[in-house]
Amino acid sequence: MNKIEKLISDLTTPNIPHKFLGKVCGFKRGVWIKAKDLVNGNIPVITSSREIASYHNTANRREKTITIASSGAYAGYVNYWDIPIYLSNAFSIHPNDKLLTLKYLFYFLKLNQSYIHRLAEGAGVPNIYPKDLFHIKIPIPSIEIQLEITHVLDQFTELEAELEAELEARKKQYRYYRNKLLTFNKLTSSRGGVKYLELQMIFDIKNGYTPSKKKKEYWEGGKIPWFRMEDIRKNGRILTDSIQHVTPEGLKNGYLFPTNSIIISTTATIGEHALVTNPSLANQQFTVLSKKKKYQSSVDIKFMYYYGFIIGEWCRKNTNTASFPSVRMNKLKQFKIPIPPITEQKRIVSILDRFDSIIHDLSEGLPAEIMARKKQYKYYRKYLFEILNKKNTHG
Repeated sequence: MNKIEKLISDLTTPNIPHKFLGKVCGFKRGVWIKAKDLVNGNIPVITSSREIASYHNTANRREKTITIASSGAYAGYVNYWDIPIYLSNAFSIHPNDKLLTLKYLFYFLKLNQSYIHRLAEGAGVPNIYPKDLFHIKIPIPSIEIQLEITHVLDQFTELEAELEAELEARKKQYRYYRNKLLTFNKLTSSRGGVKYLELQMIFDIKNGYTPSKKKKEYWEGGKIPWFRMEDIRKNGRILTDSIQHVTPEGLKNGYLFPTNSIIISTTATIGEHALVTNPSLANQQFTVLSKKKKYQSSVDIKFMYYYGFIIGEWCRKNTNTASFPSVRMNKLKQFKIPIPPITEQKRIVSILDRFDSIIHDLSEGLPAEIMARKKQYKYYRKYLFEILNKKNTHG
């Protein structure tokens, strides 16, 4: 019998009391602090957000703490901190440690996260108050069983964190070697005959667009790919087909962006790019780069695709943010790209293709493993508390 089976067996013990949170927990509001009053330090400031808002030099919660966001879009969001924090626009919940362990309470609250979010009041800005949680009943098995439940769920959480850290390390390693291969210093440029050409010299640069949604004939039965950001998010950066399609009637002057064009997002979510391997359209979020005939044989499009990661990073640093985020297009057109001899381009592409394949295989496995662990964690968290709820004696 493994640990989980043993735990489930132990939970068959009858007469597990259930008590209102208002009877077994204390609640304490944070102390609002303005940005101008913050002092540089390493103490996280916790507000009504999912992330750390800023840092301060003083803590007002020094022990391990459960916090609940009190207002705004994330009102009711439950978080756990095992470091000192400064609690601002939120409140903390403190169990009677003779009855409840803190981490057991946290896992119970996370199981009920959706319900707690729904408790937020107000048609305008959502708000939630400690009193809103008083009526929630929590099963209270023995401290020993609470600790065992916590141990089981902690193991899933720790494994997920390890897998995510490994995936991020692989991605960083890949980015490092990719950028190294695509960087040409003055010495290598002079010896290898590397030329620097403006983007507008190599590519025809056009804006994407959206055919009118009001005209059904532009969309119904369409087979021409029309790419959006969702296509990159769902299908990656080498794209052959799109999620949505248009008809020939939806084209401006019958023009399609040619095969092996690069699309790069220059508004809203900026700097994302993909290589499109079929004639297509793209929406107005994208600028489309189509290689000029003059450079068909001297510029490898896959080399340009890989260099697109560097272009994307440049775009993110050269954005107008006065109103709607957008790339400074005049500067983008003048962005200079190193063009080594075609044999060197193909050599670099070959190396990056192999590297990408290795990372892709690892990345395919790691996210799948992470997802499996998340599902397993949610399953056992729900299942264990369901068993406890069946033993409700309303004590």
